[in-house]
Amino acid sequence: MKETKTDEKALRALMERVRAAQTEFALYSQERVDEIFKAAAFAANAARLELAEAAVKETGMGVFEDKVLKNHYAAEYIYNRYKDEKTCGVVERDEANGYTRIAEPIGVAAAIVPTTNPTSTAIFKALICLKTRNGLIMSPHPRAKNCTIAAAKVVLEAAIKAGAPENIIGWIEEPSVEASAELMKEADIILATGGPAMVRAAYSSGKPAIGVGAGNTPAVIDRTADIRVAVSSVLHSKTFDNGVICASEQSVVVATEIYEEFRAELKKQGAYFLAGEELDKTRELMFGEGRLNAKIVGQTAEFIAGLVGIEAPKGTKVLVGEVESVGDEEAFAKEKLSPVLAMYRAKDFNDALDKADALVKGGGMGHTASLFIDEGRAEGRLTAFCERMKTCRILINTPAAQGGIGDLYNFRLTPSLTLGCGSWGGNSVCENVGIRELINIKTVAERRENMLWLRVPEKIYFKRGCLRTALRELDEVYGKKRAFVVTDEYLYNSGACKRITDELDEMKIAHAEFFGVTPDPTLACTKEGARRMAEFAPDVIIALGGGSPMDAAKIMWTMYEHPEVRFEDLAMRFMDIRKRVYGFPRMGKKATFVAIPTTAGTGSEVTPFAVITDEKTGAKYPLADYELLPHIAICDVELMLDIPKRLTAFAGFDALSHAIEAAVSVMASDFTNGLAFEAISLLVEYLPRAFEKGREDIVAREKVANAATIAGIAFANAFLGLCHSMAHKLGAYWHLPHGMANSLLLVGVMKFNASENPLKMGTFPQYAYPDALARYGRIAERLGEKGDTDEKSFENLIKKIKALQKFLGMPETIKEAIGDKGTEQEFLDSLDKMSRDAFDDQCTGANPRYPLVSEIREIYLEAYYGEK
Repeated sequence: MKETKTDEKALRALMERVRAAQTEFALYSQERVDEIFKAAAFAANAARLELAEAAVKETGMGVFEDKVLKNHYAAEYIYNRYKDEKTCGVVERDEANGYTRIAEPIGVAAAIVPTTNPTSTAIFKALICLKTRNGLIMSPHPRAKNCTIAAAKVVLEAAIKAGAPENIIGWIEEPSVEASAELMKEADIILATGGPAMVRAAYSSGKPAIGVGAGNTPAVIDRTADIRVAVSSVLHSKTFDNGVICASEQSVVVATEIYEEFRAELKKQGAYFLAGEELDKTRELMFGEGRLNAKIVGQTAEFIAGLVGIEAPKGTKVLVGEVESVGDEEAFAKEKLSPVLAMYRAKDFNDALDKADALVKGGGMGHTASLFIDEGRAEGRLTAFCERMKTCRILINTPAAQGGIGDLYNFRLTPSLTLGCGSWGGNSVCENVGIRELINIKTVAERRENMLWLRVPEKIYFKRGCLRTALRELDEVYGKKRAFVVTDEYLYNSGACKRITDELDEMKIAHAEFFGVTPDPTLACTKEGARRMAEFAPDVIIALGGGSPMDAAKIMWTMYEHPEVRFEDLAMRFMDIRKRVYGFPRMGKKATFVAIPTTAGTGSEVTPFAVITDEKTGAKYPLADYELLPHIAICDVELMLDIPKRLTAFAGFDALSHAIEAAVSVMASDFTNGLAFEAISLLVEYLPRAFEKGREDIVAREKVANAATIAGIAFANAFLGLCHSMAHKLGAYWHLPHGMANSLLLVGVMKFNASENPLKMGTFPQYAYPDALARYGRIAERLGEKGDTDEKSFENLIKKIKALQKFLGMPETIKEAIGDKGTEQEFLDSLDKMSRDAFDDQCTGANPRYPLVSEIREIYLEAYYGEK
């Protein structure tokens, strides 16, 4: 397509035609696009000689044979790299996770084409635009317009013949700075290759731009380098197309130990070393007017020497200036785009790094740096070089010009003639530019539910009298030799602990006991237990008691197996246990963990949870991670027959709260629901009997024990909710038993959750809409309390729970429970902090209604004073 004018009106008409063609092209299938891409690449490849000849003739730069190679590369390597890439429609589909990626073209690209690589760059940009269904308008350099347009025509004609829209590629016939600026404003994306001023103009155009920074590649020659390979590589790169590729070496920094040998090899292979006035004259020629002299760009070393007035030997490949300064005042320290090379002597490797770093910062930030080294003998220096260089390409033992463009001397670097320099070079990309930058990806994310699990101890022993059989396996199955028992003073002195140690003695398993655990175990207690544990070095840990000994033992176990861990890390909150910032260390390498409950409530024997109190602040920290899950749970009701009535009530109501909260958790599942509902049924039926008759009703005792463990499994996998968050803080602040705290708050939290139009609902993909009310209704139905509506069922359930609380003698208000532990004003003074801390508790996230701190405060207040 030909344009005789480049005024604003004509340019807009050109843009309209290309945009119309691109709109049509955007609907092409991958198969049609690939046919066009192939045909265009073949045509460009076939025309490589004529286009190279035209480029040299028009620009007066470079080497015909090298430009042939560049044209060949732009056609063949780009085609080979992208021929099988998906660029149309769905490029990725993950059915299981509901994830789809769809490739769409950006629109019309403006391509600024440089005078140094006028045909190969045109081929490259045209091909990647065709592969991605984008239109393209080229703005050639004024001194290379004819050869650039010729390259564009070759690609366009082949594309049209293969079925592309007629106007899919266009160009500015009479290029100018003004025309390029106008084109960049009208295009959808800019592919800018040129000098710094052009790239800055592209980035300031107001449109997305893929521009590249200047190169000033230093090549460091380590003392371990193969000198012949290094010299050959540098000369091969520096003389390729007379040094116009921006990645080519501009300086060599040579270790002093090999400096003379390297210099001699350079001279042997065709370098001419400038001396005295020759250096000054060359400096003046290159940058006498403050910027690079275009007359030397892409010219031969002999031609440049002639301009200086030097009679360089015939066959001279490069002119070398041995200099010291790496600052801006030194012309040889800059990008020269010609076979002129600076050479520096490095006192040591650190000095070489300093010089290379300064050269990069002086004009090549982000582009390319090169190192010649024996990778095996000098690995440390290789690492140091990579860490120090602020460049997006670091080439090792490679000709930089050919290595930087990719896929010739390395096979993962994207083949490209547009090399991004990242933020260091003021660019938007840091990689070799390819098709990825020319595609918009639409991501379709369908709603999916997260994978869930049911995680339980390896073995759970139950039924009255199972203790002896279960403990025997420590010897017969597991071969344990040293047991560490964690319990409290009461159980140690009452004989319960002796039942364990007698069995251990009979099996000849050495043992030690720690019985310093108190209710609400402290961090200091766990540290002391861990110290004792480390001294004894057990291979099995036995936690005997209620929640306190088991929670304490879990943290002692962690500190014993991993003394390097910090409690602050263990206590770090998480939203999703699988994605937590801090990952718990792997447990069980030193010791197997056995949990033996003596109360029926906490469920700690089958859960990954532990609650520890900071004795300095009084704060309770609920810790959760499946690494804390016991390996073996032994639930023998024989150990629970003499639980006092008060403890029976508190522990049993704790278990009931576990089951109810698990049933309405946002993470509840079919698996946990079955467990939670069964636990609720058992507790409502048997807890009153166990409370009233104790050891006289062994059936009730065993059913309550079973229910507590079942509820533990349910909430270990579905997690808890706001009732427990608030109970943790209420208990810690006012020293109330945990089961009592749950009882004081459960009904209020249930009423809060039961709203069908809450201000905020819980966040988890399984939880589709607020349905806590319906879930409470199903619990009521299970208990035989179904009403005509969910609301009526909920009322019946609340009545059932209140009747149970009354039967168990639970206090009705927080005020009553606190009694003389604190005044009303003291409670009110603690309320704001307690509410905030409850909001931040680990259990809050699984609640079906997401609470505001102010709403938590209101629930506390109602629980304090009682219902209005």
